[in-house]
Amino acid sequence: MRVVIALGGNALLRRGEPLEAEVQQRNVAAAAESLAEVARAHELVVTHGNGPQVGLLALQAEAYRKVRPYSLDVLGAESEGLIGYLIEREIANRLPGREVATLLTQVEVDADDPAFAAPTKPIGPVYAEAEARELAERLGVAVVPDGAGFRRVVPSPEPRRIRELAAIRLLVEAGVVVVCAGGGGIPVVVAEGRVHGVEAVIDKDLSASLLAAEIGAAALLLLTDVAAVETGWRTPDARKIREAPPAALRTQSFEAGTMAPKIEAACRFAERTGGYAAIGALAEAAAILEGKAGTAVRPDAAAVSWY
Repeated sequence: MRVVIALGGNALLRRGEPLEAEVQQRNVAAAAESLAEVARAHELVVTHGNGPQVGLLALQAEAYRKVRPYSLDVLGAESEGLIGYLIEREIANRLPGREVATLLTQVEVDADDPAFAAPTKPIGPVYAEAEARELAERLGVAVVPDGAGFRRVVPSPEPRRIRELAAIRLLVEAGVVVVCAGGGGIPVVVAEGRVHGVEAVIDKDLSASLLAAEIGAAALLLLTDVAAVETGWRTPDARKIREAPPAALRTQSFEAGTMAPKIEAACRFAERTGGYAAIGALAEAAAILEGKAGTAVRPDAAAVSWY
């Protein structure tokens, strides 16, 4: 079976952890255990978030004042290489003899996407309010509340087309575990036949949904740090969903910056392909794929069922 797994930011950095290389390597090593378990029995394509990493790269670029800071598309490409290398290395360590490859992936967006006028995608570290306000004024960037702190936000346009799709298909068909479309892919637009990078970070879950549908995947797993989707999250009435049809999930309200994009990505894949989409904990990847854990999103589900 062909499977696409989208790793949440927790695969590399958990909230409150320092943006240190050693921390990321340790977390990726743990994630690779779950990925390798799936890859032993299935064709596997892996994508991942890059919010903390691309934000850190932006801060590092801004700190060197002798050159103009690099644009977000270039920083996104750098983060794809950084994170892809760590994931590729750790999966290969667990699958001797299996080919693993990371592919820099450009994803086309619409130059007129309204997201460019309304930044929503958090990147970089969490700041205290005073520090965030100073950053916003000094760099001319947008910041918004995020939990107990604040984070920078950037435009997050809709993914429209994956430019390296044919190469990804070839690699998968050759038995390669592919790491691609990291951070939602490198955001580009096409104008007059030429490709141009843009200042944005695409939502990785929506890109993963598009990728899974385009390569004919049978399953899309959106893995994070929670066991299942909950209604009434963080309230006494919270309930974990075992299975639901897309239409039922679309009537519920979920947190915009975390679970809502995963719900939308899962619903899109299930509706477009009739395939199996699921959301759950990274450590339970194999069980989620078997329908024994997480929240399954199925177009043929009769109604919402609960744990």
